[in-house]
Amino acid sequence: MSTKDWLEKDYYKVLGVAKDASAEEIKKAYRKLARDNHPDQNPGNPEAEKRFKEVSEANNVLADPAKRKRYDDERRLFGGGGFRFPRGGQGNPMDDLFRSGEGQGMGDIFGGLFNQGARRNTRGPRRGHDVEGEATISFSDAAEGVTVPLEMVSDAPCATCHGTGAEAGTMPVVCPVCDGSGMQTSTAGGVFALNEPCHECRGRGMVIEHPCKTCQGSGRGKSTKHMNVRIPAGVSDGARIRLKGKGGAGENGGPSGDLYVIVHVSPHALFGRKGSDLTLTVPITYPEAVLGAEIEVPTLNGPAVRMRIAPGTPNGRVLRVRGKGVGRSDGSHGDLLVTVQISVPAAVDESAKASLAAYRDQSNEANPRGDLFARNVS
Repeated sequence: MSTKDWLEKDYYKVLGVAKDASAEEIKKAYRKLARDNHPDQNPGNPEAEKRFKEVSEANNVLADPAKRKRYDDERRLFGGGGFRFPRGGQGNPMDDLFRSGEGQGMGDIFGGLFNQGARRNTRGPRRGHDVEGEATISFSDAAEGVTVPLEMVSDAPCATCHGTGAEAGTMPVVCPVCDGSGMQTSTAGGVFALNEPCHECRGRGMVIEHPCKTCQGSGRGKSTKHMNVRIPAGVSDGARIRLKGKGGAGENGGPSGDLYVIVHVSPHALFGRKGSDLTLTVPITYPEAVLGAEIEVPTLNGPAVRMRIAPGTPNGRVLRVRGKGVGRSDGSHGDLLVTVQISVPAAVDESAKASLAAYRDQSNEANPRGDLFARNVS
């Protein structure tokens, strides 16, 4: 992207963040705006599509530390129409500059920056934009992995002019002002000769005399791709999956950008998750806890399994069923962690009450609260 483009676009304003915003603030703002303006959420709304493109372009620059630094530097340098000396010094800043003996070093800095702009070939290959999409899958699919269809809308070379921006039968011509370099020289107050994007061709190096009617000379159009994306087993809610080369198409032979898929996992009515292990709470009766029992426990994607409850099992005991958890990348599975919860009936009949009273009277169990109260009293 040329310096001219960066001077005309305030990416911080596009994302609604401050110029000193952290990387996390930029990421959060972009995700919200991209989600609100995604074409899938706003079918047939050209304004939403335009907004989605703008926030994607802004994020592509501000999310990359190197691009963000160059963007900030060029806007500070050229944003006011020419080079601006820092304020706060006394007298003529040029006198201070050369009197301190720093002229050569500063000249090297300026020359390196300006020459870099002059050398930038805007007609060369450009990498396509990264694109971000979202997919919502079930809890079971997240545990075992699934392939989901995805529709991606992004920039691509115009289908009519094949990216040239010119009408059929015509071709762009070399800009007569900059001779195809995309840069031109101007002076700031008669002191410095500055290289800046050519005003005639807007930094492209080529002039389109007969613009394509489909893309109005931009050379870009909308591309809709349908693809199947494999979500690996064990993916967690909020995971960001990168598909290299599946993003926006590059320009002038440049590589395509990447596609990032944010995965949302729906919760399950029975099961929870802890890493690659599944969690499940199973109620048991008091007699089962005291006397022991065998019970059936459901699994996520298979038949129920039988589990032995040992006599005297306390409330909250965690039992493990091996290999019935979440799938891993190596093909193995985590475990199912079952927490037993003793169920206390809300009401019992007179016969049951009598049996419980008899058990209480005949039981010689120690009072489980005795030691606790004794420690508190002492």
